[in-house]
Amino acid sequence: MTTGAPTPSTSARPPRSRLRTFLPLGIAAWLVLEIWLLTVVAGAASGFTVFLLLVAGFVLGAVVIKRAGRRAFQNLNEALQRGGSPSKGSGNGLMMLGGLLLMIPGLISDAVGLLLLIPPVQKALSRYAERTFDRTLSRATPGTLGDTFQQVRIHRPDGKVVQGEVIRDEPDTASQEPRPPLTG
Repeated sequence: MTTGAPTPSTSARPPRSRLRTFLPLGIAAWLVLEIWLLTVVAGAASGFTVFLLLVAGFVLGAVVIKRAGRRAFQNLNEALQRGGSPSKGSGNGLMMLGGLLLMIPGLISDAVGLLLLIPPVQKALSRYAERTFDRTLSRATPGTLGDTFQQVRIHRPDGKVVQGEVIRDEPDTASQEPRPPLTG
């Protein structure tokens, strides 16, 4: 089917970002490294030892996620009772991420998950993430997602409320004849 519009000779697609190019390669390399390390440890100790390590990591991760979730819920309840917002930098998100990494089978993910459970590491990572997020928002050009966040934060309605009711004036569908199907 032709539309009469000429087809462009060059692709109008923007170039791929580095993250989009290398993220799948990084994930594949991480998976290969995890499997290789599991086989090395299984050869040195035993397969049953590796199985026990993976089960222990899963159970510990579940406990950490449950504890962090409870703490986040308690912080939210306390903040709502005070009439404020939840405290920043409590580290619950990083604890949940650490618990999730512990639950993922693999020794490298377990090591990173345990590292995220250390409070000084949590504070350093949260400060870094906050600085990066603020820097990204300040550099955002109009029309991007960062600009949308700025607009949502700044935009306030003028406060006028108009009480009313929406009435749709639609013709009675029973009196209309059925339309023929659109075929082309």
